[in-house]
Amino acid sequence: MAIRKKSTKNPPVLSHEFILQNHADIVSCVAMVFLVGLMFEITTKAAVIFVTLQYNVTIPATDRATETLSFYYYGIKDLATVFFYMLVAIIIHAIIQEYVLDKINRRMHFSKTKHSKFNESGQLSAFYLFSCIWGTSILVSENFISDPSILWKSYPLTLMTFQMKFFYISQLAYWFHAFPELYFQKTKKEDIPRQLVYIGLYLFHIGGAYLLNLNHLGLVLLVLHYFVEFLFHISRLFYFSDEKYQKGFSLWAVLFVLGRLLTLILSVLTVGFGLARAENQKLDFSTGNFNVLPVRIAVLASICITQAFMMWKFINFQLRRWREHSYSQPQIVKKKSTVTKGRSSRKEKENGVNGTVTSNGADSPRNRKEKSS
Repeated sequence: MAIRKKSTKNPPVLSHEFILQNHADIVSCVAMVFLVGLMFEITTKAAVIFVTLQYNVTIPATDRATETLSFYYYGIKDLATVFFYMLVAIIIHAIIQEYVLDKINRRMHFSKTKHSKFNESGQLSAFYLFSCIWGTSILVSENFISDPSILWKSYPLTLMTFQMKFFYISQLAYWFHAFPELYFQKTKKEDIPRQLVYIGLYLFHIGGAYLLNLNHLGLVLLVLHYFVEFLFHISRLFYFSDEKYQKGFSLWAVLFVLGRLLTLILSVLTVGFGLARAENQKLDFSTGNFNVLPVRIAVLASICITQAFMMWKFINFQLRRWREHSYSQPQIVKKKSTVTKGRSSRKEKENGVNGTVTSNGADSPRNRKEKSS
C-alpha cells in the first residue's frame, strides 16, 4: 500500500486517479442500488438474493423445542451474497483508513515503508479482533467448550445457524475484497505475489471448510489463527510508535509455534480419528457427506502443508531478525570504540598542551631572575 497524495486539481471523471480517490463513494453507490431494490416489488426478489442469507430451513416447534428454529445450508446463490458484503467490506476498509489510520499517520510522520506496513497492520488487527470475538461467541453459544466432540459428532452438519453461516459469508467477502484493494491502495508490484498467496490460502481453507461441511473445525482453527495474527499486528503497531518495544514479538513467536501445534492436533483428532471412526463413510453429494478416505487425506495434507509453509516462513523471519540484530551489534561496538578513542586522543592532546605550557613556564623571565639571584 502506498501513500495517497492529495492533489488540488480534480482528476478527469472515470480516470485512474479519479477511481482511486473516490472508489469508496463509487462502491457505496453500487451497494445502494441493491438496498434501494428492496423497496420495489419488481426488484425485491433479485435484491434479496444479494442482501439476505439464502437457503433457509424452518423447523417447527416440537415437545422438546418450544420455539421454531431456523437453519441454513449453502448453495450457488451464496456467491451473490458474498459479492454484496464484499462491497460492504470495501466501504468499511475505506472508513477505517480515512478516519483512523490516516489521522495517526499524519501525527507520527512515518516513512513510506512504515506507512504501508502501518496501514496493513491497522486494517488486519481490526479485522482479526472483530473475527475472534465473533467466532468465540458462536463457539460458546453452540456449547463447543463443554462438548468439543461436536467437531466430528453427527457429521455431516449441513444445517448451520444464522450466525455460523453469516460468519463464513463475511469471511469470504472480506478476503475477496482484498483483491480490488490491491489496486485501490496502489500496492507495489513486488508485494503483489506475496499478497496473492496470502489471500489465496485464506480463501482456499475457508471455502474448503464451508463446502465440506467442516464448519466447526474451520471456525475453531480460524479463531486460533486470528488470535495469533492479531497479536503480531498489534505488536507491530506498538513497535512503529516505539522501536524499543519488542516484548510483543517475543510472546507472538511462542504463541505462533503453539498455534501451529494446536492446529495440527485438532485437525488430526477430528479428521484422522473422529471422522475415520464414523459409521457413515460414503460419498453423498445430496446429503453433503464427504467423509471418505481420499477427502480426509486431502484435508489433512492441505492443513499440514500450509502449517509447514507457515513455519518455514516463520523460521526465515526469525533468522533474518537474528542476523540484523547480530550485524547491528558490532557496528554499535565500533561506534563506542571510536568515541572512546576520540575522547582519549583529546585528553592526550590536552595533556600535551599543558606539558608544553609548563615547560615554557620554566624558562620564563621571572624564573631566570630567580635563578640569577
